[in-house]
Parts: sequence; C-alpha cells; structure tokens
Amino acid sequence: MIARARVAVMGASALDGPPGIEVIADTVDLAVADEAGLDRAVEGADVLFAWRPDGEALSNAWGSAGSLRWIQSASAGVDSLLFPDLARSHVVLTNARGIYEDAMAEYVLGLMLVMAKGLRGVLERQARAGWDHRQTERLERKRVLVAGVGPIGRAIARDCRALRMSVRGVARNAHPGDADLVEIFGVERLVDAVSTADYVVNALPATEETRHVFGREVFEAMPPQARFVNVGRGSTVDEEALIGALDAGSIAGAALDVFEDEPLPPDSPLWAMPNVIVSPHMAGDAAGWKEAAVELFVRNLERYLTGRPLLNVVDKTRGYVPS
Repeated sequence: MIARARVAVMGASALDGPPGIEVIADTVDLAVADEAGLDRAVEGADVLFAWRPDGEALSNAWGSAGSLRWIQSASAGVDSLLFPDLARSHVVLTNARGIYEDAMAEYVLGLMLVMAKGLRGVLERQARAGWDHRQTERLERKRVLVAGVGPIGRAIARDCRALRMSVRGVARNAHPGDADLVEIFGVERLVDAVSTADYVVNALPATEETRHVFGREVFEAMPPQARFVNVGRGSTVDEEALIGALDAGSIAGAALDVFEDEPLPPDSPLWAMPNVIVSPHMAGDAAGWKEAAVELFVRNLERYLTGRPLLNVVDKTRGYVPS
C-alpha cells in the first residue's frame, strides 16, 4: 500500500466544497484550496481532486505539481482541464463517467417535451390569462439522431426508445446497429445523417476533431421541422451558423444547455429568440450529483492506494474515456 498520500482538492470554497470529503482525512494528508491557493496545495501532492476543473488555474500552478500522479475530475467532460502540459505528462486523468448520464437523458426528454407540447407558449398564455386551445405533437415515431454515443448518448437513446422514438447515432467511426441505436454513422456522414432527423441531439465531447462540427452545412441539411438539442459542449457548434439557421427558419428550434462562451453573453441573440430554450449548463446537475462525485473519488482513491486499476481513465490524446 502507498504510504500516506497527499491529496489536494481544487476549486473548493468554504461555501461550496465537496460534501463529505473529510472522510478521507484519516487516510491521507488533505489540502483544500480555491484557485488562488492551488500552487501551495499541489506542492508535494500525489493526487488532485478537481472539484471545479480549471485548466488555466492548474496550468499556472503546474510548476508546483511535480509530485502529481493522478487527477480525478468531478466533471464528465475534461476539456476545461486538459491543457497541453497535462496532456503530455505522465499524470493519469480520470473523469466522473457514470454520474450524469441518466439525469442528462431525462433533461433531454424534458426539452423535447417542452418543444413538442408547446409548453413555453402555454406558460406565456397562462401569464396573461389567455385561453387558446391548440394541438400538440407526439414524440412517438419521431426520428432522433444522437451525435456522440458514449454513456451519455446511450442513456439519451435508451430513454428516447422507451417513448417509441426511432434513434440513430453518430460516432467517430461507423458501427452496426444495436439495441439502443438502429444505425450508427461515422462522423464523416453527419450531413447525411441529420437530413432525416426530427430531433438532433448533440452529446459530443470537446476535442480538436469536434470543434464546430455543427456548422452551416449541417444546419442547412436538417429538415425544416427539425429541432437541435445541445447538451454536449459549446465548442462543437458554430453559434453564428446556428443563429442564422434559426433566423431563416431552416430549422424549427433549438434547446441549448452549453455554449462556446459561458455564461452566455447578455447580448447574444439566442436569449430573445422565441424558438430557442436557453439553460445555464445544468442538464446533468440533478440533486445528489455532488455526493455521487465525492463517492466516486473516494472509491477511486481506495483503488489508487491499493494499487488497483483506476476507473474512468481518460485517453488524453482523444479527450475522453474510450468505450
């Protein structure tokens, strides 16, 4: 067993730290710090728990982090943490895969239902006591394309299939269909794949290959009744192209939880568009996620201390955990 490891916790404050992290204090030397004190916290540390992943802060403190062997992120996406020196280093990076998938799938279904049932309009009419009967859409038999078929995309596909929707996927490489997805296209066929979809759901990670993969050509290929849902990463979408497609009516609407710049700037046209739902990067943050993230870290720390393989090891060249 590794003797008395030193663990640093990044991005924690007195008001918003990892709940229950003190459970490891009898096992390891624990240092908790916000970004300002990170360089002191990581000095001599073997392990870093990135509670609030911040690549800029860690990059600034990297000169003090010569003892680091493993970083656990409390987030499923690691793009905000994976700066070049870390990517090139020997330090193992693990993520929070397994915590957010079901919550995000529920959130996507909620967004689809809001759009299909016109619930935004219902609430607006209620506010002015407007009795305006309308028909709504069904989700059954609608065609869904999920871009990104990792655990989050799979959870979205399973929930959509439970509502008898037809679901296809887009992955780095094409695969045969399976129980969750009728067909899985390679990403090079994204333009073809979106052309028959009623809902296009983006669950892609942020990598060099996925930057602005949803651009003008893709939005122009979508049917006019199609709606775009983004719970992946903002950098995967060319927002100007999306705004242009929404303005022109070439797609019916969008529900967006992530953006290239966060918080979304107040002057973004997306805020005022009647066919757009904006939410503040909250799709996976269901009640209990903080406790689950700490529990995962504690389980992985036990593995680290006993020399067993870690869970959720990220391929740092790809930027995600390979399936």
